[in-house]
Amino acid sequence: MKIGICIPYMKAGLSREDYLAWFSAIDQGPFHSLSCGERVHGPTYDMRVLLSAAAIATQRVEITPTLYVLPMHSAARVAKEIATLDVLSGGRVKNVAVGYGGREKDYEAVNASFVGRYGRMDRQVELMQKIWNGEEIVEGGGFIGPEPIWKSAPRLLAGAMGPKSIERCAPWADGLYAWSGNGEANELERTFSMADQAWERANREQAPYRLGGFWYTLAEDGQRKLYDYVYEYLSIAGPEIAKMMAESVHRNSADAVLQALDNAEAAGCEEVFMVPATAEPVEIEGLVELLASRT
Repeated sequence: MKIGICIPYMKAGLSREDYLAWFSAIDQGPFHSLSCGERVHGPTYDMRVLLSAAAIATQRVEITPTLYVLPMHSAARVAKEIATLDVLSGGRVKNVAVGYGGREKDYEAVNASFVGRYGRMDRQVELMQKIWNGEEIVEGGGFIGPEPIWKSAPRLLAGAMGPKSIERCAPWADGLYAWSGNGEANELERTFSMADQAWERANREQAPYRLGGFWYTLAEDGQRKLYDYVYEYLSIAGPEIAKMMAESVHRNSADAVLQALDNAEAAGCEEVFMVPATAEPVEIEGLVELLASRT
């Protein structure tokens, strides 16, 4: 199972030096890939800008957006951004996760319609694939570049969890980004099983690529920091749901993190993204030691 890590993008006060340190540690470590998520509100940093910086600052790891809330954006611009990211990274964009998002106020902030986002993403994916194939989408406008390094376009992974959304993505997605906040095998297995069935009904010959993800921390007083992170992340859903989810996560020690990794592998993850609850250096330093003990 390949191990990826999400760079911190939700913590206020991070500097250029902080990110350069993270990029260097990830690229020099045992990690297969580097990712970043997307949110608009709060102290969050922009996913596209951070991944572009990572593409320049690193030499080895894959660069993976996890994920574009695609219906908030212009599909043509996203296609152009991803092709540019591939050039900047020297051909290291192999997977791109896209999803619908559930934060209506983020949509409102960027003047995008929350209504109709499901059908819109189907059409956006089709348009992006046309652009990457070099097809003209505006008569007389020519192709939309740049020409990426890849020989074939990256896998498009659907960031979907429910049966209806997974079913909808099955005709066009190359895989699934399955999430289990606490790294539970049964949750990941259930999501992948739904994907397998949906892919079969869609008559897909290639099985879906299996990418998983979970939250963790190795920081001191980790359980409190993990609780605070998850509560803040899910506060948009209301205090009751945020509290329930924050109380359910406990990957805050070496043994707990190792168990979550074992769970992900047992569930069939081909790759897993670990999302740290803090931006403290120990989140990488401690993880490097853990991964060395696991091999």
